Amino acid sequence: MTRIFDNPADFADDALDGFVAANRGYVARVDGGVVRSTEVPTGQVALVVGGGSGHYPAFAGLVGPGLATASACGNMFASPAAGQVYRVAKAANAGGGVLLSYGNYAGDVLHFGQAQLRLNAEGIETRTVTVTDDIASAPLDQIEKRRGIAGDLTVFKIAGAAAEAGLDLDAVERLAIKTNYRTRSLGVAFDGCTLPGAADPLFHVPAGQMSLGLGIHGEPGISEHAMPTASELAEILVSKLLNDKPDGAGNRVVAIVNGLGTVKYDELFLLFGKIEKLLNNAGLTVVEPECGELVTSLDMSGLSLTLLWLDEELEQYWAAPADTPAFRKGNLAPRALRVLDGVTAVDESDVEQPTEAAAELGRQAVAVLAQVRNVVVEHEEDLGKLDAIAGDGDHGIGMRRGVDAALAAAETASGASVGRILTAAGEAWSERAGGTSGALWGSAIIAAGLALGNKASYSGRDAAAAVTGFVDAITELGKAEPGDKTMVDALLPFRVAFLTEFDAGAPVDRALAAAAAAAESAAADTARLRPLKGRARPLAEKSVGHPDPGAVSFGLITAKISQHIDSQLASAAGNGVQA
Repeated sequence: MTRIFDNPADFADDALDGFVAANRGYVARVDGGVVRSTEVPTGQVALVVGGGSGHYPAFAGLVGPGLATASACGNMFASPAAGQVYRVAKAANAGGGVLLSYGNYAGDVLHFGQAQLRLNAEGIETRTVTVTDDIASAPLDQIEKRRGIAGDLTVFKIAGAAAEAGLDLDAVERLAIKTNYRTRSLGVAFDGCTLPGAADPLFHVPAGQMSLGLGIHGEPGISEHAMPTASELAEILVSKLLNDKPDGAGNRVVAIVNGLGTVKYDELFLLFGKIEKLLNNAGLTVVEPECGELVTSLDMSGLSLTLLWLDEELEQYWAAPADTPAFRKGNLAPRALRVLDGVTAVDESDVEQPTEAAAELGRQAVAVLAQVRNVVVEHEEDLGKLDAIAGDGDHGIGMRRGVDAALAAAETASGASVGRILTAAGEAWSERAGGTSGALWGSAIIAAGLALGNKASYSGRDAAAAVTGFVDAITELGKAEPGDKTMVDALLPFRVAFLTEFDAGAPVDRALAAAAAAAESAAADTARLRPLKGRARPLAEKSVGHPDPGAVSFGLITAKISQHIDSQLASAAGNGVQA
């Protein structure tokens, strides 16, 4: 478990600051992550990688000549927010366009996707290649749904080498796609990992057992098996990867044995020796392999095997020199240090004067966010435990980080219009929480704020517009459908109930009470569903019988808001104030 920290909530930022202090010859700190501190030639493609913290050497440790240009760094096991990715990519851009590359996780797809739209809108040509190497997370005919684990390294290395060689964005993207398709990985765990400040690991593997098919965010495997010998483990990993080999595979492969955090190097070397013999017996030649910790998961006891089937073109870029804090190959000419201008968030403030009605509604919005924080704090631990059943256990922590930041931002903006306050709160939620829920909740709160705006007066119709905007933001961004076992399964019944009651003439408080009840009931009903999206999807059987944590937290929050609004309206009516 992690023992060295001041405040667990600050662990990722503090660790990143220390990493930069220890590696100033390679990287410089920018808002949202790190960029190369060495010269990048004008016109070179910028490879921007990233994801949650807790995976070192991925992702910041892979920034340097011959590999990544920059890394966006999220919180522990949580995607960096869209604004962080955008700012890091802006700092990395050298005029040749940007290639974003990261593991195929829902939160990363959402946040990096938002950043890509913004960069392209500003004229910075930006493409994306997601890494999908984990064969345990989806069958071969659904390869696009697979998640990225240690195969991140092969894609990043070859794309980075191609960019360093001066290839244009089209060519770098093509090589990254080709590398990803030819990369396969499979991991095993002997025990789970523990988030900073947590008392227990996210999961346990029974004594004498091994969990097969784990992820790198603390997710347990998809099946448990009796603990094998080293030779038996090598046979399991090699046989399953060879059975999944890509079309057109040759006989030259890169083999990567990757430790996930606490497996000793001696054990990794022992296993690698067994694996190499099996690969040779299968008629394969192992080319420039790697054996060590490359993409970890905090203190997880486990490892993975990655195979990249090479062709002449890919072998050239795999063998090319690279020089980063954690990965070095061959020799590169020294690069001069560059002076960074400093990257800050764009200041989008203006001189808006809030109307009296908008300022009053803004104050009410701050009070509502305080109630949301209270209910999240109350249920933080339970939500984490529910999420750990088939996910990574960070839903409670992520919601707490998001709502803490949102409330702080709203309080800072107090006195502004309700639209400005909710926009600030949504941006802060997204930035601080990261992950899928961070992107969705942040975008939804912003949408509600835009619907309310800065008007001279407000009515129940504005409440209905805010509800519609909130829901539409989540469904359009997340792309989830009813029955996928996500927050949407509680969100849509909430909207239907609210609008049905309101259109029938009910006041806001009654419509909200009916909607909250519908959301809580629908959230409970998700227990019978199998997850079709998100991190719980590969562990569908474990999820059945337990409600979706995102739906549950949404139901709890809407119930709390309903109680608060009902109380406020009753108080206003008692004082003779028209609601």
